[in-house]
Amino acid sequence: MHCKATPEPCGTMLCESDVRMALTEPVPTAYLNVDAQENCKVSLDDAPVNSSARVVEVYNTETVEDTKTEGSQMDKLGFKSSSPPPLSVWTTQRDGEVRLRMDEQGIGSEAPKTVHDLFQEATSKYGDYYALASKKGGQWIKLTYNMYYDECCKAAKSFLKLGLERFHGVCLLGFNSPEWFIADIGAIFAGGLAVGIYTTNSPEACHYVAENSSANIVVVENHKQMQKILEVQHKLPHLKAIVQYGEELREKRPNLYSWREFMDLGKDVSDAQLHEIIDSLKPNQCCTLIYTSGTTGQPKGVMLSHDNLTWTSLAAGRSIKLAEATEKQELVVSYLPLSHVAAQMTDIWLSITFGAQVFFAQPDALKGTLVDTLREVRPTAFLGVPRVWEKMEERMKSVGAKSSMLKRKVASWAKEVGLQTNLKWMNGYSEVPVNFRLARHLVYKKVRKAIGLDRCTKCYSGAAPITRETLEFFLSLNIPVYELYGMSESSGPHTVSLPHAFKFTSCGKEMTGCRTLIHKPDEDGNGEICFSGRHIFMGYLNMEEKTKEAIDEDGWLHSGDLGKCDKDGFLYITGRIKELIITAGGENIPPVPIEDAVKEAIPIISNAMLVGDKAKFLAMLLTLKCNIDVESGEPGDDLTPEAIEFCQKLGSKATKVSEIISSKDKAIYAAIQKGISAVNERAVSNAQKVQKWVILEKDFSLFGGELGPTMKLKRPVVAQKYKDQIDQFYMDTPTTTENDLRR
Repeated sequence: MHCKATPEPCGTMLCESDVRMALTEPVPTAYLNVDAQENCKVSLDDAPVNSSARVVEVYNTETVEDTKTEGSQMDKLGFKSSSPPPLSVWTTQRDGEVRLRMDEQGIGSEAPKTVHDLFQEATSKYGDYYALASKKGGQWIKLTYNMYYDECCKAAKSFLKLGLERFHGVCLLGFNSPEWFIADIGAIFAGGLAVGIYTTNSPEACHYVAENSSANIVVVENHKQMQKILEVQHKLPHLKAIVQYGEELREKRPNLYSWREFMDLGKDVSDAQLHEIIDSLKPNQCCTLIYTSGTTGQPKGVMLSHDNLTWTSLAAGRSIKLAEATEKQELVVSYLPLSHVAAQMTDIWLSITFGAQVFFAQPDALKGTLVDTLREVRPTAFLGVPRVWEKMEERMKSVGAKSSMLKRKVASWAKEVGLQTNLKWMNGYSEVPVNFRLARHLVYKKVRKAIGLDRCTKCYSGAAPITRETLEFFLSLNIPVYELYGMSESSGPHTVSLPHAFKFTSCGKEMTGCRTLIHKPDEDGNGEICFSGRHIFMGYLNMEEKTKEAIDEDGWLHSGDLGKCDKDGFLYITGRIKELIITAGGENIPPVPIEDAVKEAIPIISNAMLVGDKAKFLAMLLTLKCNIDVESGEPGDDLTPEAIEFCQKLGSKATKVSEIISSKDKAIYAAIQKGISAVNERAVSNAQKVQKWVILEKDFSLFGGELGPTMKLKRPVVAQKYKDQIDQFYMDTPTTTENDLRR
């Protein structure tokens, strides 16, 4: 890890002086084009101090004339073309090529491969192992890796038959299914770009992605999603066909196909025709577009190369020690939106690389049925966004609250034992206390079995920050939840926590082959987190300025996140640059730590959003924990059992959000103010204290638009939606706000 502007080496990080010294050593000629040595910019991205590995990236400024060197370099990169090496690590052109960020040794020096190369390796190693399992009519229907590959080839031929053009999009709009995977990989085999669209997108948002990716074909799950595309198809000049996989077509129109019809289309496309295209695919070309969820402005099309996907899946899998199917097959449940990079990397690419078996959850998984699938499948690895872990926590607390007094006492004792024992293990202790063994027998095993995680050795959280409270809850039940950190632009993961490398509130250490730089750190070591490695994306499609903002002249990806590294190399996220609140007094305040502290201090709070940009003081929007409509996903008025229990302990009889707000329930309001006052006492300055707050009538949700697909808070949307309430905080005329109760 490279920590610029740090005076002394710390842990595994190298500092600027080390870099200068290293630059005085001869640069390995394997990474320099001989005739271009006078015209290169060399950047040393460091390896651990105790390692002999050196990483050199070269940015050529003129075309190479030495064909001998050129040829050897092409061989090293594994390209199937005689064209000169690409000049840049980024491009914004759909058919562009980039220079791969190869290392001299270690995992970063692995030979580049295409998605097809990866899948062929999988069939040779895991051909007869089950790959995909989906439930139809109460029965699991399974495909082996050989069958899976054959289906992808059939889909590729059908895409070619429909006229899929090279580097044009195949958009996928629907819930996770074998068809989603097969269409995604088939599109790549056929030379197109696989493009996921969030199922929650409006017709206009679908249009933006389909148009931006020059989509030739859109694959939809059902009639509801089909209607979105039909509504905007007249504005999609490249669109040639729509395919529906989840149900039969309700109407017959030209260029609409059922999944069965679609898969039959390519029967007369020869193997030779398909393999001619497959053979022309290059590891350094784009094969997938991930569209950012667009919390600010229009979504950007993140271009991921074959190498991004195939190398990152290998590096990530090795980092978290996934087993190959030939040793012990990993089992995973697919339920997170596949239009998000986390789900694609976990469910599709990691699974193919290591031969895992993927079980598809039901479409209403996030509305309550996920735990049923988990109990049935009993996965060995599980990734949840923070909201999933929080919902599981709430449900378990609700069940626990209904238990007998004796069971509650036993559970409370076991949780204390579990938390303290795991904390000791994190600090290097190895002994297993007798009371822990007893607690494991009485409580932990039963809890794990009840939520379907009894075989799970890899529980991960990613895509958004998770609170310490939730991490401690699961740790107390002997379920360590490890954090992953990364972004679409890093093909998913960049840092990971591991059983032997785990600290609370840290998102772990960088994966092998990846490098981190803290840009312009302040006196506390906080600065912008920057990445380098073969997982870094190619660029934003057709957005040169945005790409230059993201990737600096030295090739570092600027994440936009603020963070710091400790002496052991653990990374901590402390905020996001664009989310920083700059008060009228000029103080920069990261909102997330304050919001998390409020939620931890006040158990009835579901969401909290800090406001106060360019204002004299900070204020906060609060929502209460309420039940969600299973069908629509709309937050209701009824409080959750956990929230009701909180009210009862305070002597309140409230069971609805509206009751608390309309009556200005003194007990609840006083408890909220007490919690906020406690958070304020720990504030580092008066500017970071919350002066006013308000309870909103409805919780934030996907349905309401305040949360993105991975449950990230869309701050601009909330700020606009609740503009009146925010303005009220800063009215010059004294007003009666909730925290006037403290006077």
